[in-house]
Amino acid sequence: MLKSINPATEKEINFYNEMTLEESSSIINSTHQSFLSWKETSFQHRSLKMKNAAQILRKKIRKYAELMTREMGKPIKQSYSEVEKCAWVCDYYADNAEGFLQDEIIKTDASKSFVSFQPLGVVLAVMPWNFPFWQVFRFAAPGLMAGNGCVLKHSSNVMGCAFAIEEIFKEAGFPENLFRSLILSSKNMKEVIEHPLIAAVTLTGSVPAGKAVAAAAGGVLKKTVLELGGSDPYIILEDSDLELAAEACVTSRLLNAGQSCIAAKRFIIHENIYNEFEKLFVEKMKSKKMGDPMDENNHIGPQARKDLRDELHEQVLESIAKGAKVLLGGKIPEEKGAYYPPTVLSNVKPGMPAYEEELFGPVAALIKAKDETDAFQIANSTIFGLGAAIFTKDKKRGEQLAIEKLDAGCCFVNEFVKSDPRLPFGGIKESGYGRELSHYGIKEFVNIKTVYVK
Repeated sequence: MLKSINPATEKEINFYNEMTLEESSSIINSTHQSFLSWKETSFQHRSLKMKNAAQILRKKIRKYAELMTREMGKPIKQSYSEVEKCAWVCDYYADNAEGFLQDEIIKTDASKSFVSFQPLGVVLAVMPWNFPFWQVFRFAAPGLMAGNGCVLKHSSNVMGCAFAIEEIFKEAGFPENLFRSLILSSKNMKEVIEHPLIAAVTLTGSVPAGKAVAAAAGGVLKKTVLELGGSDPYIILEDSDLELAAEACVTSRLLNAGQSCIAAKRFIIHENIYNEFEKLFVEKMKSKKMGDPMDENNHIGPQARKDLRDELHEQVLESIAKGAKVLLGGKIPEEKGAYYPPTVLSNVKPGMPAYEEELFGPVAALIKAKDETDAFQIANSTIFGLGAAIFTKDKKRGEQLAIEKLDAGCCFVNEFVKSDPRLPFGGIKESGYGRELSHYGIKEFVNIKTVYVK
């Protein structure tokens, strides 16, 4: 049995009986049958349905926002923004999919040769709880517009969101079984991946989960796209606008109560401006209000589950034991709920969890760099490579440094890292491979087919 528990109140919201593998197989078979007819539809037809989905999201935004906040504790204002972003990605692919996937004519010695982009079949998505609508829509919108079918294995604590999304696509006029949800625990994923009608797999989640899925899919030679963890470095150079940098850094670190793969996590500050930045940063972190996520005046809600909160606290305690200094927070509140306060650690060094690992919560690690060379060495000395940011008043130089010096898939200058339907999103190293969003994302799950006519 899978349970959904409100992390702010600790009350059970709902429970779901896990499907058998036979029931899951029946759903996959039904999705494949829907795919066989869906792949024959025109882009104009698909676009109409996707536009309908966007309209439903906007019409029922309050309902979906409150559902997200109840199930995983996201501050309600951020839940509203997430629903709107899902509507945006639906509109984006409704408007652009046909152009992205039009035949590409290539001149050869043939009378005609071109590349055609054809759907693969049923794509399995294994999705996390932290952005329970956005993570799903950013795979489903391009996937469905490309002509594929989709089955979703969502996190057990946000199954209400999973079924709400399924209903959105049905209400929008998509075929009955084209997008379906599976109620399964992670231990059954290998059998689902090996199902003969699963054509490919996409996963957003932890590094261990990504390795397990990649191994299972590799065993049956199925395409995967993996978006895994991150320990994003934010480099504050000597010539930075410190007010702008501190505001962006705090916003990124506390977004979604710090539970984001692309949240700022390691703050690498040039020693000449370290003390001034530290003071600004701590003041801004201290000003953010934690409390009931349904209250629009609160900036930070609870962590999604108590066990996740406790794991985060253990990382903080171990870092302190190894010499990190607590400038703010660092203690579990006595109140009910999975809350963890905004926390700032200084004197963070190699060997500490705050330096080496992903801290998936509102904990900031401040690291002093001797100079610019040292800053980039620290930034890149990680197993991760998802996002990174540089702050400098010299925009041109910042651009060159982002290109040449940062080992990450998404590099931002004077702004915190964020996903955007118009830009490719993904990482390198143990942050995964492949790309979502933009024209790159929709081409991950198509047959890039060469056609040659003599």
